[in-house]
Amino acid sequence: MTHTAHSIACTSLSFAWPDGTAVLDGLDVSFGPGRTGLVGVNGSGKSTLLKLIAGELTPVDGTVRVAGDIGYLPQNVTLDTRLRVDQALGIAGRRAALHAIEAGDVRPEHFEAVGDDWDVEERALATLGELGLGHIGLDRTVGEVSGGESVLLRLAALLLRRPDVLLLDEPTNNLDLYARRRLYAAVASWPGVLVVVSHDRELLDLVDQIADLRGGEVVWYGGNYTAYEEALAVEQEAAERMVRVAEADVRRQKRELTDAQVKLARRKRYGQKMWEQKREPKIVMGARKRAAQESAGKHRILHEERLAEARERLDEAVDAVRDDDEIRVELPHTAVPPGRGVLSLRELRLAYGTPVTVSLDLHGPERVALVGRNGAGKTTLLRTVAGELAPAAGEAHAHVPLRFLPQRLDVLDDALTVAENVARFAPGATNNRVRARLAHFLFRGARADQRAGTLSGGERFRAALAALMLAEPAPQLLMLDEPTNNLDMASVRRLTSALESYEGALVVASHDLPFLESIGITRWLLLDGELRETSWEELTEAG
Repeated sequence: MTHTAHSIACTSLSFAWPDGTAVLDGLDVSFGPGRTGLVGVNGSGKSTLLKLIAGELTPVDGTVRVAGDIGYLPQNVTLDTRLRVDQALGIAGRRAALHAIEAGDVRPEHFEAVGDDWDVEERALATLGELGLGHIGLDRTVGEVSGGESVLLRLAALLLRRPDVLLLDEPTNNLDLYARRRLYAAVASWPGVLVVVSHDRELLDLVDQIADLRGGEVVWYGGNYTAYEEALAVEQEAAERMVRVAEADVRRQKRELTDAQVKLARRKRYGQKMWEQKREPKIVMGARKRAAQESAGKHRILHEERLAEARERLDEAVDAVRDDDEIRVELPHTAVPPGRGVLSLRELRLAYGTPVTVSLDLHGPERVALVGRNGAGKTTLLRTVAGELAPAAGEAHAHVPLRFLPQRLDVLDDALTVAENVARFAPGATNNRVRARLAHFLFRGARADQRAGTLSGGERFRAALAALMLAEPAPQLLMLDEPTNNLDMASVRRLTSALESYEGALVVASHDLPFLESIGITRWLLLDGELRETSWEELTEAG
């Protein structure tokens, strides 16, 4: 009996959105046993590729063949809030049959439902415990768990199924430091085929190889993300060196072409002088003139061809150098004078989740990090301050224009284009002004006319950020909820750059401590049954 290794094979795979926007065109890629980190700039097609492999999308052309059972954790986990935990885990039927048998009901259908899985309940509880969800039990509803816990719950369901092939799309989104550690342990011990799309460096440092999806092709790098970055740095240094060599060659070829043209002009003048002075017979001078012109012409063509080849080599060298654009944010009227009151919370009691009462004063261009475990109430607090949720008691008062960017990025209308979405927030701006400002967020030309529903996670984030930042009046208090979710490394750098140039006050809820440190946080607030001041050192020690 021959054993077939579990694997994924994509052949000539093509996909485009209904509006004709191409994502993949003739992609050939295979994934074998082991852990693979799939990386690439936002919009390169990483999430689309996972959906095609999982069967969530149908390719326009090409084939996907998977040897083995697939488990897929999507970027945005949505579970029916009415489901019980055992239903979300996919074990409700077996569990009910097991309980019936234990109660003395020995009908055959119960034994068929259980099969060989007599320890299903123990395995489920053990899996929940490994992921830090032991406290929720099997009988509670999904509506009682936080967003981060629902991600872990979906992962627990996959681990219980024991698929041969596991696809993870940004699995650490919404996970606190503790939950991330548990996910890392699950990934590190995964025995089959695993493909993970993530911006989480620590997670990507657990993989065996990196697949870099860029320009519609996959380039493979052995080792983890750190090894990939080192290899890429060597590649880029060589590429930049080749650009310098190619530029020098173009300059040399230009000089030689100019020299050839000067020599041709001299010969032409000399020939004309000889002709005018009639020093040789006309027939000899005519032959000499034709030969000189032919020789000079060939010489010029040779140098023009060499120059064209040198320019082609330069173009190829330049293409090999990665030059990803950066977001530029230049907003008027966002500066807040130091000491000016920006936000006041007075005995604010949240209506949902963990009962907590918050009092807080925010002044001037402070940069506040809001941290805490999953389910602590960070999102509820931000939504309450933004006016999306009514408080159970107390009040929240913003003294300056405020904008809130939620986790789900639902500020965008999927049926509208990027430009139309931004225009909704800035009705007084002309179309030209909207497009000029959108270019700073890397939506240039036709990209501004893409429908929001076709954008990748990272592109959607940029569009939502553009809509809020370009809103009128310009926000002097910006609140962001898990802003690095769905962003690749380059986009996180772009966001950091954008926030560095933002002059207003900032409140950011995030589990991404390296990102928070990079944006110059001036005040750390921990929400854990109460809101209290903390520090970077305390958080990293706790994590």
